[in-house]
Amino acid sequence: MLSRLGFETAALDAKLLTQHGLGLGALDLAMRENQDVDPAGAERVAALLQRRLAGESVARIIGEREFYGLAFSLNAATLEPRPDTELLVDLALGMMPAGGRLLDLGTGTGCISIAMLAHMDDISAVAVDLSALALEAARDNAARHGVADRLTLLEGSWFDPLAPQRFDIVVSNPPYITSAVVETLTPEVKDFDPRLALDGGPDGLAPYRILAREADAWLTEGGRLLVEIGHDQGAAVSGLFLEAGFEDVSVHRDLAGLDRVVVAHHVNDIVRAG
Repeated sequence: MLSRLGFETAALDAKLLTQHGLGLGALDLAMRENQDVDPAGAERVAALLQRRLAGESVARIIGEREFYGLAFSLNAATLEPRPDTELLVDLALGMMPAGGRLLDLGTGTGCISIAMLAHMDDISAVAVDLSALALEAARDNAARHGVADRLTLLEGSWFDPLAPQRFDIVVSNPPYITSAVVETLTPEVKDFDPRLALDGGPDGLAPYRILAREADAWLTEGGRLLVEIGHDQGAAVSGLFLEAGFEDVSVHRDLAGLDRVVVAHHVNDIVRAG
């Protein structure tokens, strides 16, 4: 049915929905593929199928998605972690000093900071989100992956809830879609992803202006700011960071060859003035 209606990942969707509806793992499903399904199980799978046909993503239906080799629980206030964002984690891990401190702004599920904490057991992180519901998901995911004792979660807008402190790396995957474009997105995104996490203002750059203006006050000397961007925002975001006084600003491409992450180097105010 999914294939007939043009779903590109029909076979995988059907497999995952069936597994979830019947409470089976991938191996169990393979071993029991010729076993009859009881009526209650068939009804559960059919209900999940109807949600998929209505445009809801498989990850939202199941309630979790894999990112950087870890499973992350979702809720209505979080975006799904996506493979494109793994480049941001790769870069940040390569730049994070031993024993370093991370600030994750707009954390959502917590996937960026939690993935980094899971791969570097001597670092700590602070993660901020405007949504209390999103922070519930981040809190659950941190506990799930054994990093809750090294992650501080704060509710608020950008840097507002922070006490004075410095971080070696600041990361963010902010809303970056222009307001007018949000309404044209696929139903899977437009109707089910939280608008707060999508809409980056009239030109999609509003969050980057905040980061450019304020991030250096929270970075250690030599610290770095890393942000995910839309595929056509490399030049604009780089320009904002350069104008704000950051140096060594670079744009990094994802596996599809599209601009995906901008990295900016914080220079100490005294050195910059000289």
